[in-house]
Amino acid sequence: MSKKRSNRRTKKKKKKEADLMRTDVWSLVATQEQKHQMQLTVNEYRAFLTPLVLIFNAQWAKLATLSSTERINAVEKMIHATAKNPAPKHNYYQKVLDKNPSFRKFPSYLIRAAIADAIGIVSSFQTRYREWQSGIRKHRQALPPRLTAMCKSYPALYQGQQIKYGVNYGTVDIKVWDGTDWVWLKNIKVKKHGGNRHLTKGNQLCSPALVIDNKKCQLSMPVEVKQVERQEAEYICSVDLGINNAAVAAIVGRDGTVKARKFINPARDIDCRNRRRMKIAKKAKQTSNITGKKLPRGFCKGLERKSSNLNLEIGRTVAREIVKFALLHGVKVIVLENLSGWKAKAGKKGSLMKQKFHLWCHSKIGELINDKWTEVGGVVQTINPKYTSAVAFDGSGKVLRSKINYSLAKFSTGKRYHADLNASYNIGARYWYSVIVGDRHFSRVFDSKSSNGTSRTPIVLGTLRSLATFKRTNPHP
Repeated sequence: MSKKRSNRRTKKKKKKEADLMRTDVWSLVATQEQKHQMQLTVNEYRAFLTPLVLIFNAQWAKLATLSSTERINAVEKMIHATAKNPAPKHNYYQKVLDKNPSFRKFPSYLIRAAIADAIGIVSSFQTRYREWQSGIRKHRQALPPRLTAMCKSYPALYQGQQIKYGVNYGTVDIKVWDGTDWVWLKNIKVKKHGGNRHLTKGNQLCSPALVIDNKKCQLSMPVEVKQVERQEAEYICSVDLGINNAAVAAIVGRDGTVKARKFINPARDIDCRNRRRMKIAKKAKQTSNITGKKLPRGFCKGLERKSSNLNLEIGRTVAREIVKFALLHGVKVIVLENLSGWKAKAGKKGSLMKQKFHLWCHSKIGELINDKWTEVGGVVQTINPKYTSAVAFDGSGKVLRSKINYSLAKFSTGKRYHADLNASYNIGARYWYSVIVGDRHFSRVFDSKSSNGTSRTPIVLGTLRSLATFKRTNPHP
């Protein structure tokens, strides 16, 4: 008898969404003796890691085609002597064990972590070296990448084997190397939990890394964040990033209604950063006048470091305030200008204007907003930035910037308005217009084209309001 084919439809398996990983920093309160033992653990781990990197690099031609699990199994056969594998391929590793008897006491889970770490280091080096050979370089004279066998890696701690958590994660027990044996450090208090992502229902903790140096003692705690999706809304948060004002945000509706607006400008941090930059410029001028030579490498290294850290803090503050503003009004989409590849043309070399453009961290702010907003289920969309600041939001045409205060714009009707706020309205209008007409690339700048091929009026907030009015007066066109 011929088998009858079943008419049942097989259910398609849903593709698992990519895991969203974030990292919290848990600050530990440890004594000097505990810190010393943690430092010994990190040093022992790095010493154990070095020969593995050299071996894997030598055998990469065989390991490259294997999967991650197969690589670990193949590596263990290369270096570990067992009853079934009495003669491993690499005698070099056995010599390393004879030279360092403490390696024989290495915990098995930490060995697995070191193997995975070494594979990642070698894989990264091989990829960068292959790109360099194929001609993908920063410049023509770029030197080939080097294999960093002496890596400054930190050991991963597996739960139950190297780390145990106390009640409500208030304390931790960590297994460390004290110089002679592996021992447990009990009840180490956790002072801070970073962003407290472990408290969110659905989030899962992964294996942390023990980070220790002369100043800090902490756990770098990766968290697998449960992905959520925000509800669709009739409003979006449009943001204009600028020089005079760090950011101006507006809540713009589909019909052109502006619900709220906010100016974000961390003036204190900006002033501190600018003062340090002026100090560097003054010292550089004095040094050049006295020596008559180029500035040495690492000139004003401390001021440069403080200035760059302040600039990063400015970006974090701006991104945090924008996300708070968007959450307050319950929007799903944050709209930014696509400024990738943008270069400043204004300002002479060495002028204050040029310095402002150089310190403008618009890409970092966009990156931070994307990370924070994606975590809460939102969407970040970029639009074409052309003419967003150059034309008035009411559709009256081009604006004139004040020479005294560049933040002020004068419309052709005589109206004066804040230039960045005007731009934030137009950014929101660009997004909604692209949604209405079905432009999936969000690249529309003009609302239509004339018969001779020349473009007409740029899309502004007034365009949205005109569309909304037309729909109300003509419900059934």
